[in-house]
Amino acid sequence: MIGVMPAITFRFGALDDVPAILEFWRWAAVDDPQRPSDTSEMVERLIERDAAALVLAVDDDGGLVGSVIAGWDGWRCHLYRVAVAPDRRREGIGAALVREAERRFRELGGTRADAMVLDANDVAHQGWRAWGYRPQDDCHRWVKPLTG
Repeated sequence: MIGVMPAITFRFGALDDVPAILEFWRWAAVDDPQRPSDTSEMVERLIERDAAALVLAVDDDGGLVGSVIAGWDGWRCHLYRVAVAPDRRREGIGAALVREAERRFRELGGTRADAMVLDANDVAHQGWRAWGYRPQDDCHRWVKPLTG
């Protein structure tokens, strides 16, 4: 366990969580159909490489209600898969997950965090702005699929 808020516990993801995480993201996360789908193998590799990068919020019954991937490559701090159960939004779970990720980054020596946020996800934009993040207009992410 890494943190607690009323009725919510924050902990790192474990291999046993992988099926629940994937199902949670299908339900709670906004996604882009052009992105490659998340797979068990991808999440397992993340956990095996850096289990502390995957922070989960679970309720008192053990149900998954939020997630964030707080990736650190030794140079930059990257936030992915911030998701909160639709029926638990506006309770501060997302903000608490981001704060936990930022705490991790500071401990690792990080100086700036970036977040991957879909342009069309207006609901997420509100949260990110409230948490102190702003879009960066002077550059854009360039991508190349490494599969297929």
